[in-house]
Amino acid sequence: MRKCFFWFARRTFRRALSPWTLCAALLLVLPPAQAQFEHLPAPLQRAIQAQGLPPDSVGLWVQRVPDGAVLARLNADTPYNPASTVKLATSLAALHELGPNYTWTTEIWATRPVQDGVLRGDLVIRGTGDPGMVTEEYWRMIGELRRTGLKRIEGDVILDASHFQLPNGDPGDFNRQPLRAYNQLPYALHVNSNSQRFHVRPERRGNGIDVVVDPPLPGLEVVNRLQPTRGGCGEWQRGIQFNVDQNAQRVTFSGQYPVNCGNYEMLRSVLTPEANHAEMFRMAWDQWGGELTGRVRTGVLPVLHDEPIVRHRSRPLSDLIRVSNKWSSNVMSDHLLLTLGARKNGPPATMDKGREALVHSLRDLGVDVGGMVVDNGSGLSRDARMTARQLGEILEAGWKHPHRPEFQSSLALSGLDGTLRNRFRNGDLRGQMHLKTGHINEVSAVAGYVRTSSGDDVIVTVLVNGPRAHIGHGRNLQDAVLEWAHGL
Repeated sequence: MRKCFFWFARRTFRRALSPWTLCAALLLVLPPAQAQFEHLPAPLQRAIQAQGLPPDSVGLWVQRVPDGAVLARLNADTPYNPASTVKLATSLAALHELGPNYTWTTEIWATRPVQDGVLRGDLVIRGTGDPGMVTEEYWRMIGELRRTGLKRIEGDVILDASHFQLPNGDPGDFNRQPLRAYNQLPYALHVNSNSQRFHVRPERRGNGIDVVVDPPLPGLEVVNRLQPTRGGCGEWQRGIQFNVDQNAQRVTFSGQYPVNCGNYEMLRSVLTPEANHAEMFRMAWDQWGGELTGRVRTGVLPVLHDEPIVRHRSRPLSDLIRVSNKWSSNVMSDHLLLTLGARKNGPPATMDKGREALVHSLRDLGVDVGGMVVDNGSGLSRDARMTARQLGEILEAGWKHPHRPEFQSSLALSGLDGTLRNRFRNGDLRGQMHLKTGHINEVSAVAGYVRTSSGDDVIVTVLVNGPRAHIGHGRNLQDAVLEWAHGL
């Protein structure tokens, strides 16, 4: 009250009313904090207060599945940034529109007939955005190509990624971290989501440090200047200095690495998507005993009246959303959204078409999409907005959907796998929750299904936005809400 007195005493209208009168009027106008907790059980009120979070920074929704009863809510209709929990909407819409058995095709065409194992023309690889194209799948696809009898390519290999029509972008636009795998932009011919895994390993006697890249791309030069040392393991990247020259396709490791820290892995994107695919082709084609005299370059498939010589199908959607949701793959989820757009509105795939298809699908599932803002399929956005109730409706629609088993099993299982493998490992909550997590600066989110101690299932959504959300306070609140829900 003393602060209120001095604040109002300095205002120009202090002559009209006394400061005490103004303070009393202000307290009548402003709702007491308790009023904001009207529909929140006392344990959850205390959990928010214990983390020092303003009540208006939290959106919360807890709903029992069997009868639809709402057990707790807070700011349920206030839009918040949902971060990666957006993937719930993307994956459910994909299952609804495409079906769990949907597959992506990658076609390989020859611009001239193959004669005696020789192609005296170009080979064209045309992608449709297979989100699950990894080293093993790619190797098998090139094996299919080799088994057609083709041995030698005397023209070029053309990479046709025109199925996606996207504006030029910079992977570093979101947070100035262009080498992070989670920041990579969609590309219709991605392999390994354009990421490379670097294994750093001390030699047995501690005399040196080995660096091995997976996959071992032939055109990627790795310069290892790491020096072994003794010391603690808490330094950023274990003391590794990491420099990339994309033009030269060179990665340089330097610094002092503490040998007592054991092995270390770094997942980074050090090549352009086109260069990564080109090196993947060279590696796999050579492993299968093929020859190439020309270049690997980008282009568009010319009009041909024949059939592709190879038509490779991806793993089914039901398999791939288990990867994209459990491990929160941004690139894969964006590919789902683009595929939705092309399926609903025709190719080429664009983000606008994808967003339109997503909203249409959610509305068809009974979700209130009013005020919802979706930039992409992954939730890697500062502008995305969704309410706790809307996320709850998405989860309710997923529970009622014929493809609920595929949808629910795509979520991380508490204490066992995905982004929850190291959370709830001990205690009663282990294996009792299917959840999607979300985390960016000033955003912490979780949403999914919790099995209660009494055997019921409840939908839980927690969205925290604010300066303290991502530094532990948001996650601590998540844990408190999830534990409370499990105890029902």
